[in-house]
Amino acid sequence: MAKSLGIFVTTPDSLKHVIGVTKAAKAKGSNVKVFFTWKATTLSKDPSFPALCELADDVSICVDSYVKQGFAVDDVPVGLEPKKMATQAQHGIIIEDFDCYLSL
Repeated sequence: MAKSLGIFVTTPDSLKHVIGVTKAAKAKGSNVKVFFTWKATTLSKDPSFPALCELADDVSICVDSYVKQGFAVDDVPVGLEPKKMATQAQHGIIIEDFDCYLSL
């Protein structure tokens, strides 16, 4: 079974790194879950975000952080399913269920 990688994203200048690491992990057959929180939720408005959503196995964002950054809860980012507007429980899933953990 392939390894799994959970990426916890908090910084607003890390999207290129997230995409690069995700591409590398997927090329090695890994399952990749990405969770955006705090100021990193602004990255969901970047033109590259929808491609990341297609590349990774699972992408979600902290809806509370998203709202605190000035976005409306019903303004679901392109590429993201409404059910992926989630809570910090997604971070817990990464910690508990994934082989490797990366924080950016």
